[in-house]
Amino acid sequence: MTLLSASDQEQVAEAITRIERETDAEVVTVLTARADDYAYIPLLWAGIASLIVPGAANLFLDWWSASLLLLAQWATFIVLSLLFRVPGITTRLIPRSVRHWRASNLARRQFLEQNLHRTEGGTGMLIFVAEAERYVEILVDHGISSRLGDEVWQSLVSGFTERVRQGRTLQGFLECIEACGEHLKEHLPATHSRDELPNHLIILP
Repeated sequence: MTLLSASDQEQVAEAITRIERETDAEVVTVLTARADDYAYIPLLWAGIASLIVPGAANLFLDWWSASLLLLAQWATFIVLSLLFRVPGITTRLIPRSVRHWRASNLARRQFLEQNLHRTEGGTGMLIFVAEAERYVEILVDHGISSRLGDEVWQSLVSGFTERVRQGRTLQGFLECIEACGEHLKEHLPATHSRDELPNHLIILP
């Protein structure tokens, strides 16, 4: 999975600057390849599969010795734990609800870590994307939420999520930022010049 190039990141930064020039919002964008390394998932599924080995062996082959069954269990565990570490496979082993829960938690941590809750007038806005989870979330502080309801952002999130599924994350960012700007210009127009937070796209390691 390829994150955005330097040129792509510059386009995102320019789009943010345009919004902040015309509104009082402080917009921060965060992109991560995945919200969690899910290191425990391959071990969990490999362990479950290895526990099934004795039952399956006894069902189809009744001549296996205890030592041979133990060896088969260990071999199954080792092979599958390595196989399940392949990112594309790991993602499919994780329930969607778990993936989205982890991504949502990370988004909220980023809102705090980027100091979006400390802006003048409570006008912080986070646009968060986790590519592997195909997860997009927009979080806003009270200065924005008091003027614009969640339903406004939900439609933008749906469109952005589809872009991520298509592998068009840059286009999703640009479309989302522009659409956010239109709503913010109407409900939170600029009252004075300020730039409290960085405009560049933050890419998490």
